[in-house]
Amino acid sequence: MADLILKVFPASRKEKEAFAYYRDGMSAQADGEYAEALENYEEALKLEEDSNDRSYILYNMGLIYASNGDHDRALTLYHEAIDENPRLPQALNNIAVIYHYLGEKAKEEGNDDEGDKFFDQAADYWKRAILQAPNNYIEAQNWLKTTGRSGMDVYF
Repeated sequence: MADLILKVFPASRKEKEAFAYYRDGMSAQADGEYAEALENYEEALKLEEDSNDRSYILYNMGLIYASNGDHDRALTLYHEAIDENPRLPQALNNIAVIYHYLGEKAKEEGNDDEGDKFFDQAADYWKRAILQAPNNYIEAQNWLKTTGRSGMDVYF
């Protein structure tokens, strides 16, 4: 069905090819074939010109790197996704999740100051995500309130 839609969709050959790589990347990612997914996403990025579409490609690549524990690469990709599309609260949320994880890890290792810095960064990104999607990220909203990092009144 997707192939049929792709054939009749009013887009240039390049746009259709970019979408095909993106679609194949999503399929491979869903099957746990991360290397194949990344290859397809890289090809899609070479062809895709639309910043909104590029943001989702970068976001999905970030998901793969985050799931594999490469937080630095994931953060870079999430930031690139936000540069392409500033209205991508899920990327902001995922950045916050990584910073929160790093904060917990630092605290466990006895680095309280470093942990607090990561927690503050997580709070900043969660606030941005919540402003864009106020009905989402309820756990983050609760964490912000209970840690005194909120300072916002967007809770529903």
